[in-house]
Amino acid sequence: MKTLRLILGDQLNGKHSWFKETHEDVIYCLFEMRQETDYVKHHIQKVIGFFAAMRQFAEDLNSKGHRVIYFKINDDHNKQNLTDNLSELINSNSIEHFEYIFPDEYRLDTQLSDFSNHLNITTKAVTAEHFYTNRNDLATFFKGKKQYLMENFYRDMRKKHDILMIADQPEGGKWNYDKSNRNKWKGDVEIPNYKLFKNDISEVLQDIENAQIKTIGRFGTKTFSYPLTKGQSLEQLKYFCEALLIHFGDYQDAMHTEQDYLFHSRLSFAMNLKLISPKDVVKTVINYYRKHDDDIEISQVEGFIRQIIGWREYMRGMYWAFMPDYKTKNELDNHNKLPDFFWTGDTKMNCLKHAINNSLDNGYAHHIQRLMITGNYALLTQTHPDEVDDWYLGVYVDAIEWVQLTNTRGMSQFADGGEIATKPYVSSGSYINKMSNYCGDCHYNKNKKIGDNACPFNSLYWNFLDEKREQLGNNFRMGMMYSLLDKMDKQDLQNIKEKAQHIIAHQDDY
Repeated sequence: MKTLRLILGDQLNGKHSWFKETHEDVIYCLFEMRQETDYVKHHIQKVIGFFAAMRQFAEDLNSKGHRVIYFKINDDHNKQNLTDNLSELINSNSIEHFEYIFPDEYRLDTQLSDFSNHLNITTKAVTAEHFYTNRNDLATFFKGKKQYLMENFYRDMRKKHDILMIADQPEGGKWNYDKSNRNKWKGDVEIPNYKLFKNDISEVLQDIENAQIKTIGRFGTKTFSYPLTKGQSLEQLKYFCEALLIHFGDYQDAMHTEQDYLFHSRLSFAMNLKLISPKDVVKTVINYYRKHDDDIEISQVEGFIRQIIGWREYMRGMYWAFMPDYKTKNELDNHNKLPDFFWTGDTKMNCLKHAINNSLDNGYAHHIQRLMITGNYALLTQTHPDEVDDWYLGVYVDAIEWVQLTNTRGMSQFADGGEIATKPYVSSGSYINKMSNYCGDCHYNKNKKIGDNACPFNSLYWNFLDEKREQLGNNFRMGMMYSLLDKMDKQDLQNIKEKAQHIIAHQDDY
């Protein structure tokens, strides 16, 4: 039976059972398409990375004897739409059977399901063979529960997969070392030179320019620094273990003006394209820890493992549990626009300037920069979640909707009303100062709430609490802050609110 198998751009899993054997009657297809480059405006490095990794993956399949049809972005026969391209190949190659790997984005899942249902040939969908969990495992785990607490899911994952466990107890005596993961990096702990690849993507870049794809962000060199193959991903993982793991947990929440990555692994792009599996990452990190446990504390390892088997799997499970309604949630009724400086980095607020320029320069920011700088600001200025989603989905090279949407609309913007986070992740300037050196040479004074040089985060914070009292006033985790708000002098609060509302109305002046 002549079979066509579809590989999407984030399904570059060379270990998938599809590829164990070569078959003359099986054709694999991959497409670069305007459907995917244009549904949101992406970072130039994101488009480059996807196209370059897809091309390399197709070459690898070819070299192993698999039959591959690859449509580049400017090919004349490329119809720029997934199902149109599939229909053309099915007809022109007399295909009798169509197969695809379940997509991780709802829109693609719907598109392929509808397409398959209308074909007059047999079809089959198979799993990605990548994640620890299946799509619906998390919903099943929390069935009947009022809250979907990540910590409960994470502990179950540790037990189920015997990760950092001694019998039925957590290794080291604690399930979670989060309190040990909040140190401020002051330059006294050396960071080795980063592992940056020099992938030549000049041909890909030229094709993108010829196609006139509209992008955001910057690309100053002609080489791409993130892993584009399984081999490079393993090199990156080895470098992380040898150079960064020893201090990862300590400084995973830290931010600094002179450091773009600190001790973070930069593996998320490769993992989200499935070039490397989470099981390989976790196994490698734990094996390295076992050989070097005299030097590496368990808090460093647990903090990293939690990101992968905890948050990553949890966010995917939440995505499939609540889509498609989740994409329209706006429980705090926010409707403002993002300011222009999110696309330029041109702001006097030092924390935002560094976090946004890092995003624009590298297609990267770590989780605290995303959550407590750009996300915090967007929530305090009561920005519409659609605006925030589009920016986050576009600006980061690792952003795919299954992980971006739940992190942004849920964790960051609290637009789901608390299905993911038990409280909004908002703060004044004091938290930013605690975790970074951003405030030191900022134009604004971190200690002032009003006045021309007052830190905008301070007035925005108290204004947000007052504006959202109806939605948040009964949140048990917000009780202390609302108690402080209630004790505030009424005139002082009015002055703070006027300052905040001026900032919201004139964001690009700040």
